[in-house]
Amino acid sequence: MGKILITGATGNLGSRTLNLLLKKVPANQVAVLVRDPQSEKIERFVKEGVEAHQGDYFDYNSLLRAFNGVDKVMLISAQAFTDRNTQHFNVIAAAKQAGVKQVIYTSIIRKENSNLILPEVTMSDLFAEQTLRASGLDYTILRNPPYLETLHMYFGDALKAGVRVPEGSGKVAAASLDDLAAANVAVLTQHGHENKTYTLSGSEGSSFADIAEALSEISEMNIPYESVSEKEYIDSMVANGLPVFMTDFLLGWVRGVNTGEFSETSGDLERLIGRKPMTYKEFFKHQFSKVED
Repeated sequence: MGKILITGATGNLGSRTLNLLLKKVPANQVAVLVRDPQSEKIERFVKEGVEAHQGDYFDYNSLLRAFNGVDKVMLISAQAFTDRNTQHFNVIAAAKQAGVKQVIYTSIIRKENSNLILPEVTMSDLFAEQTLRASGLDYTILRNPPYLETLHMYFGDALKAGVRVPEGSGKVAAASLDDLAAANVAVLTQHGHENKTYTLSGSEGSSFADIAEALSEISEMNIPYESVSEKEYIDSMVANGLPVFMTDFLLGWVRGVNTGEFSETSGDLERLIGRKPMTYKEFFKHQFSKVED
């Protein structure tokens, strides 16, 4: 197996992917792209033998240097509210120029022929996927669902205020970051995933009403579900300290949940990781047990 490089290796998904990868691949076959190779987050891995390259998606030459001698690049998509198109294009073009064989890209789930546009995400995902397919590189597109770890961001502190979101009965098949990292590692270490697109939905969908019911059962408290207007939702989030641009961003995801954009349970995630993904109820139980401890 040739060298594997993970971008965004200090982030939530990248760091989990790196940890799991090192359980399957010798450290000297792993490299990372980070802004600060001497950071505490990466120091332990360097001591184990991982190559740490200083680089940035905007710095094309740094990408060329990092990709030299690399077979596979795990491209963790750039953050929203940045120039994602330029960053993703630079990584793909540099990978091609440096002789990388395969790029794995983390996109966001969307339904076929969907009209929903997630602000700061959908159009740049489409651009990255199209660029990859046209690059001549082998590629794998891993379409991620909303994370179980970030569901609370859509409604805030449910234990205090309940689940208050705009009305809708759609469901979201969210998945945990650990399970998604395990899928990344499966694609990075196995053959047969070239030029494929996977929909990495969780194994069970839940509406916001389902989430309120589950939280009530687990916490043994009454956590109400309350539908509010989009204006009330935005005003409430702003009142709790979020900037307007962020509330608009979150509202796009809530609309996606309510219209069933993330409801598909494809089975791809389970097949890749070889087990049932964590469900939303299991996740909430785990989180609540940590709070009690």
